[in-house]
Amino acid sequence: MRRAIRAIMAAGLLAGAAVTAFAVAGPAVADTQICDQYGSTTIGGRYVVMNNRWGTSAQQCINVTSTGFTIQTQQGTGSTSGAPVSYPAVYYGCHYTNCSPGTNLPIQVSAISSATSSINYQYVSGATYDAAYDIWLDPSPKKDGVNQQEIMIWFNRQGSIQPIGSVVGNATIGGRTWQVWQGSNGSNAVVSYVAPSPITSWSFSVLDFINDVKNRGAITSSWYLTSIQAGFEPWIGGAGLGVSNFSATVNGGGSTTPPPTTPTTPPAGGNTACRVSYATNVWNSGFTANITVTNTGSSAVNGWSLGFTLPSGQSITSSWNATISGSSGAVTARNVSYNGGIAPGGNQSFGFQGTYSGSFAKPSSFTLNGSTCTTA
Repeated sequence: MRRAIRAIMAAGLLAGAAVTAFAVAGPAVADTQICDQYGSTTIGGRYVVMNNRWGTSAQQCINVTSTGFTIQTQQGTGSTSGAPVSYPAVYYGCHYTNCSPGTNLPIQVSAISSATSSINYQYVSGATYDAAYDIWLDPSPKKDGVNQQEIMIWFNRQGSIQPIGSVVGNATIGGRTWQVWQGSNGSNAVVSYVAPSPITSWSFSVLDFINDVKNRGAITSSWYLTSIQAGFEPWIGGAGLGVSNFSATVNGGGSTTPPPTTPTTPPAGGNTACRVSYATNVWNSGFTANITVTNTGSSAVNGWSLGFTLPSGQSITSSWNATISGSSGAVTARNVSYNGGIAPGGNQSFGFQGTYSGSFAKPSSFTLNGSTCTTA
């Protein structure tokens, strides 16, 4: 990491017959130049700025100021029908184990009372890029690796590029109209909101976008917000693009996950009335499933075990909010320490990610503690 030091200039040498005075400028603030592929630094004692040159071996350098950054050089070239070459950005939260100073992220969506942000972008002509504001979420309080859900807000795009997936409609959020795209890049699901014309500065509610994605069934309130990021995805060129100011604040105070309940051994006989909803997000050869189990009986369930059979070709690779036995064929999902109780009329949710081959299908039936459930 190289540092470009602004010179401290001495000025104002005044000469008199008997007195000589010197006026010296105050200490200069040094910008930071980052050319390392994944180099980063902190600004304002609160945010992290990263170079994040993940898609090319060509050099990219950014100049980091006390409030943001500017791309100095970007020599990579990406295919406009494929991925960009990098994502230089400033962020609040945790990204691949690098957490911003003092952050309260990850935080469960249900616990967020407000999440606000302000951003100022500077654009250039003649380059191919998008100005992307990223919001990352995961079923677990994850601080490393790829999260399962990405929300992208495209403040601007130049050149023949488009978001991942396909157009699914329009949405009005924060008093603005957005074209909404939805799809997957093979590693995570993506919902993108594209502005019809460039936005250079905006103060807005991040939570509004999270709630819209939740209403689309892509996440639930039990998921975690892990980071908020603002930067650029350049394909060709990009020198001069910059974020001149960035701020983000996430406040707790919402409803949190209920206190842990001690699970008990599920009854051997089947006498539980239940209903199961099975929501999926499917792409290429992968999928996620979010399962909600509702107690439709008159007695509380204390400790639950949900049995079902995955269709041929499907396999579970990871899960959340449940302990799962079996990864293909006959599968059993059992409660964890904090979600063993289901009151009459209440429900509990869990989910998993998996792979599949051939055509995709859902399990045909479910049993809760030995009782067959209806399906929603």
